[in-house]
Amino acid sequence: MVNPRSVHYHSAMAKPPVSSPPSNAGQELPRSLGLWSAIAVLVGTTIGSGIFRSPAGIADKLPGPLPLMAVWAVGGLFALCGALTLAELAGAMPRTGGYFIYIREAWGRLPAFLYGWAEFTLIRAAALGGISLTFGQYALRAVGIDPTIAPYDDYAHYLAAGALVLMATINVVGLKWGSLVQNVTTIAKYGGLVIIVLLAFAIGLPKTGGYFTPAAPPGSFTVSAFGLALVSVLWAFDGWGDLAKVSGEVKDPERTLPKAIVLGTLAIIAIYILANLAYLSVLSVDEMRKAPLVAADVALRLIGPIGVTLVSLTVLLSTFGSVNGSLLTGPRIFFAMADDGLFFKQVAKVHPTFKTPYVAIIMTGTLGVGFVLLRSFEQLADIFVTASLVFYIMSIGAVFKLRRRPDWNPPVKTPLYPFVPALFCLAVLFLLGNALMDPAQRIPTLGVFGVILLGVPVFYATVGRNKEGRA
Repeated sequence: MVNPRSVHYHSAMAKPPVSSPPSNAGQELPRSLGLWSAIAVLVGTTIGSGIFRSPAGIADKLPGPLPLMAVWAVGGLFALCGALTLAELAGAMPRTGGYFIYIREAWGRLPAFLYGWAEFTLIRAAALGGISLTFGQYALRAVGIDPTIAPYDDYAHYLAAGALVLMATINVVGLKWGSLVQNVTTIAKYGGLVIIVLLAFAIGLPKTGGYFTPAAPPGSFTVSAFGLALVSVLWAFDGWGDLAKVSGEVKDPERTLPKAIVLGTLAIIAIYILANLAYLSVLSVDEMRKAPLVAADVALRLIGPIGVTLVSLTVLLSTFGSVNGSLLTGPRIFFAMADDGLFFKQVAKVHPTFKTPYVAIIMTGTLGVGFVLLRSFEQLADIFVTASLVFYIMSIGAVFKLRRRPDWNPPVKTPLYPFVPALFCLAVLFLLGNALMDPAQRIPTLGVFGVILLGVPVFYATVGRNKEGRA
């Protein structure tokens, strides 16, 4: 029996997924996101803290302009491969839940549950914590306070928690308000990055000539370091798949979703490459390594203290919008799980007035607050990326199995199939293997895998006990 929420399944797929039990809630989330709002969700969720925080760590691992730029280009290529494949999956299955739906349809209920379990215990809370903590740190920097010294380092965590509470409230009140915040902050953050790029090229580059040589000094590249740096790049690019999680609320999804996913991802790749070229136009690689708030340092060089304030405001809007996007998309995973009988049925409740999955949003926001009060940015970023990698493979790799269905007829198909999804999956496998081979990353990586595998006995002790899988 098909869920009431599944009636938007692409019409060409006449055969309903047999794994879908009846809906818990029997209520439908309204389709209210158009093309530009959908692009804003993707771009706004993706551009958060990564482009403002990751360059320092990446420059430390790859201290040469060519390796540094190469890792951003490779990360963009992988993100594009994932996005092109996701466009096919999302167009064919435009339902709330995104990755959860693709994993369930391709691999079954236990893998889908493990994805939701990982989102619940690790991924979503770590993402919210890392992004909101950057918000808190830049908020202090904007008023002239160093967020790295006591007691202000603690204050940054409290500000981050407050931002999470505020954004959760906005998203409970209604999708239109969350979408409005997303549209405004996306324009502001993308425009802010464009201004930094233009100023760096117009003012910084003529003064310095750029720090692009020597392109690859000795010791600036190893395969292991490149792999670890690529993890940080993927943190900055992550978000290209988040739009799929609100597929059930996108207008004309068969047309809108593929366009929004591809156009949004290309826009992100372009601004990230330009931003890093701008950074290298003003700061040397060695200076970048010592600049955790690199955009602010670049602005300080270009136009003085007022530049720090302007960049700090841009980052505040950027991270604020990214927190909003994560709270707009992430709770839809738990909503879809509950609607499918793989989570507590109360989580599938739709607010009678605001028509939002309010229980899922409140739960997700609460988890984020807990994580941000207990973990550092680096810990949160590593947890998020490592836990996400396994499910990237399962989600994007779902296209190989779903294409075998006789009724699989998506509105758009992945170009250069099977090479595009295969390249993405192989790249992710390399990153996982590289993390396990690195002594410093091995124990944390195994710890994340252990938490994910803990979901197996939880599944069989709860929702896996009966055929319907009711929580």
